[in-house]
Amino acid sequence: MHTTNTTEKLIDTFGRRINYVRISVTDRCDFRCVYCMAEDMTFLPRAKILTLEELAQISRAFVELGVEKIRVTGGEPLVRRNVVKLLGDIGKLPGLRELTITTNGSQLPRLAKQIRAAGVKRLNISLDSLDPELFRRITRTGELSQVLNGLDAAREAGFDKIKINAVILKNRNHHEVVDLVQFAGSRGMDISFIEEMPLGVIDDHNREESYYSSDEIRRDLARKFTLVPTTEVTGGPSRYFSVAETGTKVGFISPHSHNFCDTCNRVRLTAEGRLLLCLGQEHSIDLRQVVRTHPGDTEKLKQAIRDSMSIKPHGHDFNLQEKPLIFRHMNATGG
Repeated sequence: MHTTNTTEKLIDTFGRRINYVRISVTDRCDFRCVYCMAEDMTFLPRAKILTLEELAQISRAFVELGVEKIRVTGGEPLVRRNVVKLLGDIGKLPGLRELTITTNGSQLPRLAKQIRAAGVKRLNISLDSLDPELFRRITRTGELSQVLNGLDAAREAGFDKIKINAVILKNRNHHEVVDLVQFAGSRGMDISFIEEMPLGVIDDHNREESYYSSDEIRRDLARKFTLVPTTEVTGGPSRYFSVAETGTKVGFISPHSHNFCDTCNRVRLTAEGRLLLCLGQEHSIDLRQVVRTHPGDTEKLKQAIRDSMSIKPHGHDFNLQEKPLIFRHMNATGG
């Protein structure tokens, strides 16, 4: 019987321990958010996407290498057929401390109870606007009411934690940051504001003109709320503040203005099996080739992951004046 080597750890060449993996299960999505995709997207053919079995095998290899947190992303992960079974398989891995999902919320009315039962403890739900018209313009295809119903379904399903994520764009939704904090706080939820990441060519807006920094958001919130810095870390890139008026937290994910590379503890697996060692660089290795050339050989897979640590860069260098920096879109990158 195979036993997990629980003492093994993944350490990169900068001494950072990698204990968090974000796994994209699909590049497809039922929304077309302006900061994530071009309006007319070409998606990967099915044969290029990792199978559920391959995703489960790679997840197991990572956990055996000391990874304690897995976040399942997309595209929209809940549009992947039979994703609940995969979540159940990952959720049972001995040594995994936390299984979470980032979702746009559209499928939660249907699936919230099932994914909670599969072992998902925490949810991040993307919500960029509380105005149905503006929500439709940002997502191009999304219905706000469906997402709000999904949020309610998630609250009823009893997750340990539900957090809202909002990407803030200047002159699109930057005027809503106070309302979004109020909305989250009234439901006992934390919220993270995310600076737009320059991934992929989009024709909808100029990224430099739409950029709204975390500092600007904090300044806007400070007019209404008392923000108290916290030392809390969740293993992700958010910097958190307590909101005195609501008792909840607001986080800032700031790849431009306050990058978080020094403490980076994560890698990303794309839906087609590329292990990205950095969100803002193209350093990667092809794990799909490994699992398909050596089916079922978890040791080969683990060695490829160990070897990848030598090319994990110290950090990204996003620059909004250059375009595009990274040609893959966010939906292909995995949230």
